[in-house]
Amino acid sequence: MDRHLRLLQLAVLSLVLVVSACSSSETTQSDDFDAVTQAVQAFVDENGLTGASLIVVHRDDGVLYEEYFGEFEPGRISLIASSSKMVAAGVLLRLQEDGLIDLDAPVADQVEWATGNPDVTPAQLLSNSSGLVGLGPNFLYAPYVCQWSPDGTLNECATQIFTTADDDSDQITPDTEFRYGGAQWQVAGAVAESASGKTWDELINEIYVEPCGVDSLGFISLGSVLTGSPGYPTTFAGDPGGIEPTQNPNIEGGGYVSMSDYAELLLMHLRGGTCGSTQVLSQESLDTMHADRISTVYGGDAGGSDVGYGMGWWIDRDTGRIADPGAFGTVPWLDLDDGYGAYLVVEDDSDTGQTLKEQIEEMVHTAVVER
Repeated sequence: MDRHLRLLQLAVLSLVLVVSACSSSETTQSDDFDAVTQAVQAFVDENGLTGASLIVVHRDDGVLYEEYFGEFEPGRISLIASSSKMVAAGVLLRLQEDGLIDLDAPVADQVEWATGNPDVTPAQLLSNSSGLVGLGPNFLYAPYVCQWSPDGTLNECATQIFTTADDDSDQITPDTEFRYGGAQWQVAGAVAESASGKTWDELINEIYVEPCGVDSLGFISLGSVLTGSPGYPTTFAGDPGGIEPTQNPNIEGGGYVSMSDYAELLLMHLRGGTCGSTQVLSQESLDTMHADRISTVYGGDAGGSDVGYGMGWWIDRDTGRIADPGAFGTVPWLDLDDGYGAYLVVEDDSDTGQTLKEQIEEMVHTAVVER
């Protein structure tokens, strides 16, 4: 009896120690990010935001932190605007790996509708260096207005963009100036469709959704949700099923996804291009996306001497971190040297998302490297 009692006491003691160890580990992890949590909550309260969410992932350890504020809850699907660019760029890099396109060869040599701009390459399109008119100074630049329309097809829109003579006086020589966004991304999407023989939705599903399990990821036409009012398009309401289907999705800014699914894509970028056991992108393709192409090719910058651009990623030349912020307040960023990434969602506007990101960026860094 004494022996049995002693064994029971040892078992109970072991259980207590295990529970205590687990509790201590969870508390330490939470404490690491306490300052981040407090800063985000204060920002949400002070700015009257509906909510916010933030996730931090690590190359080796997966999700380090995931928190939701205000009305935001797990599984919420948000429009991500230009945070779609790194997703879109990856599609074309994958097609290059498959031998279907050559990023450095003229588009005109690869698809039959591209003869209007015989010198432009996919690499120039993806680095905002094609010489076509970007989003500024005229967001609704008339010769390219099809990029915002849910009508027609992606191929038809790209053909219009590449063959119109109405932009001749506004174009410049490729690889001479950084012109952010706009129709060049619509052309890139059409190149992907033409070269693969698949629709953009099929490519997104095949390259990302199936291997990475990111079922919430998809693209719409922004023309279906934009109302002319600034800020986040509330007509979306987190339900892509309520948006008009289109064969002309907005490639640079029409993405939608849940926070946890976008985090899976960040982990893919940190883990050599793999989702689980599936190789989504090669490390060579990732290196191409992450590299400061505009500096290497033509000594350019993206609005300041300390800002570069790769393919879908802005590059902070001081810290080495890369980011792909969106007009609706989403801000993903990666610290490739320290092996972590973060994704912030506020469903507001770019300035709001960037302001909060700047407030918490170093807090996040400290929490990760000192945990």
